[in-house]
Amino acid sequence: MTESLLCELSVPGRKGVLFPKSDVPKASLPANLTRQRLPLPEVSEVDVVRYFTRLSQLNYCIDKGMYPLGSCTMKYNPKINEETARLSGFANIHPLQPVETIQGCMVLMYELQEMLKEIGGFAGVTLQPAAGAQGELTGVLIIRAYHQSRNDLKRTKILIPDSAHGTNPATSAMSGLEVVQLPSDANGNVDLNELRTHCDDTLAGLMLTNPNTLGLFEENVLEVIRMVHEAGGLVYGDGANMNALLGIVRPGDLGIDVLHYNLHKTFSTPHGGGGPGSGPVGVAAMLVDFMPGPVVDIIEEGDDEIPPLFGFVMPEKSIGRVKSFWGHFGMMVRAYTYIRVHGPEGLRSVSEHAVLNANYLMAQMKKIYHLPYDRTCMHEFVVEGRWDDAPDIHALDIAKRMMDYNLHPPTNYFPLIVHEALMVEPTETESKQTLDAFIEVMEKIADEAHNNPEILKTAPHTTPVGRLDEVKAAKELVLCCGLEFPPRERLLPDKCST
Repeated sequence: MTESLLCELSVPGRKGVLFPKSDVPKASLPANLTRQRLPLPEVSEVDVVRYFTRLSQLNYCIDKGMYPLGSCTMKYNPKINEETARLSGFANIHPLQPVETIQGCMVLMYELQEMLKEIGGFAGVTLQPAAGAQGELTGVLIIRAYHQSRNDLKRTKILIPDSAHGTNPATSAMSGLEVVQLPSDANGNVDLNELRTHCDDTLAGLMLTNPNTLGLFEENVLEVIRMVHEAGGLVYGDGANMNALLGIVRPGDLGIDVLHYNLHKTFSTPHGGGGPGSGPVGVAAMLVDFMPGPVVDIIEEGDDEIPPLFGFVMPEKSIGRVKSFWGHFGMMVRAYTYIRVHGPEGLRSVSEHAVLNANYLMAQMKKIYHLPYDRTCMHEFVVEGRWDDAPDIHALDIAKRMMDYNLHPPTNYFPLIVHEALMVEPTETESKQTLDAFIEVMEKIADEAHNNPEILKTAPHTTPVGRLDEVKAAKELVLCCGLEFPPRERLLPDKCST
């Protein structure tokens, strides 16, 4: 695609680079490895720079605007995180170096483990999992290994509330466990009566997202955990929504036995487009020996003159590796920086402002959009993108129209228990002015839905590419295209059209 579009700028004789004279002897190559003609575009350096700069400016990113993606916690990534991750001693190491040569990195990993233990209230942490979903899988495999070590083999059932994260059922199924869905009650909590019917000697555990995907704190969380524990099961906590809890609630103190953290959400390491991620897992004391390994620990104690020596150790009953080498180290550096910069009071402030921002938005939006669970929310909330008096308008239409106002859409159609769901999470990094501008746009779109619905049905109108057939696009990927792509002028910001 890029080559074909640059060819449109090509003019014979233009040069964008001067090759140096060869400093090695010429050699003959087999004919099948050479070409008489290489049809590269002939463009000047400034043409190339301007072309790719314009192209990059079409990408929406957190440095350009708000990302209200519920459940994703797309917060601003402080640039100091990037500075520290690019320090030579962190960026230029090799995973097979002897530990004696990377003690600074080992100290960082060890201290990050200790910080996450304190933040979550756990006895042990592994940094290996490379993403939240892999952290989930790791946690459930630890639960399964714990029951197997006790020869409690009939515990094969995992309970998952319908307000949990969407990857939870897949995680349990991949672990070879039976998935049982729990309904929510009228207030958006786990239905205690339904939970009670499944608390028997086949229960391996419960996967609890708290706050859940409705953005609500589980009001009966202590009772839920007590019921599971009394039945002999363990409680897995999905920590993807930790941005609402920092410095306020420690999941381990509630009785949660194992939990994954999303470094790429809560602790501001950049993510999106498939990565990078990092999903460390914290565990209660009786599960420490089952963690994947190796983990960082002190292997030789130090004294007043000699610092301790850090190395990798394998827990006694470890489920084994879940990631090659030691995990996504660059993400660890960024998260470590974020935690050290904020400190305990700063982390609590992060959550307080995330919750404040979400409730401010919710209070305004529920005046014009239906709020199915009208409770104080945590870091996010869910409204319905539909009206009885505008039956042809759907959440997708609203989301597409938001793009015309230069707003990234929120999460659509999730959780599934809300019709035409729009899941909004402003995070703590957005100002009141930004939130007010967001509300103003949502009010305009609501008015259009009632008075000019066609403009929503055909949106977006100002983006380089119009509305796609998303089902077809997902099934028939076009990752490299030429003439099928919109004309070049469609890629220039000052020439966008429908």
